[in-house]
Amino acid sequence: MSFDPVFARRSIRRYKPDAVPAEKVTTLLEAAMAAPSAHNQQPWEFVVIDDRAILDAIPDVHPYSKMLHEAPLAILVCARLEGLSSPDFFPQDCAAATENILVEAAAQGLGTVWMGIYPKEPLMTAMRKMLHVPDEIVPFSLIAVGYGAEEKAPSKRYDPARIHHNSWT
Repeated sequence: MSFDPVFARRSIRRYKPDAVPAEKVTTLLEAAMAAPSAHNQQPWEFVVIDDRAILDAIPDVHPYSKMLHEAPLAILVCARLEGLSSPDFFPQDCAAATENILVEAAAQGLGTVWMGIYPKEPLMTAMRKMLHVPDEIVPFSLIAVGYGAEEKAPSKRYDPARIHHNSWT
């Protein structure tokens, strides 16, 4: 089987200290913004974090982000709800943008891990405060990005027992 970033994508929690080149970061963000969006609302906004002091401080407020002590980069995916005709769909839109970053990162030889923020109000508030995110913006997810210091085999999660045709039974 040839390399397929969808199947190669795994959650990587150990990183080399090497910086991620700006061109790769731009490509990740282009991939994020190519995601499908309900009613083409495109509510996403992004905060690119490469300041070591900030990366090291995030685990103080997000209990599942310890890998940021090693990762050279993180991307906060957010939603701007103002002016949306269907604001209830922003989680799907931001999840699609997040997944596109993860898959594109795998295609570029980068490791990532998706850390949830929304709908946990304490995490949302902490990220807003730490990164000076305006109150009307919803922090959705945080992605650690870097060159992996660990390798994982492609995921094999296919389970035909979870597939139903035309109805549940």
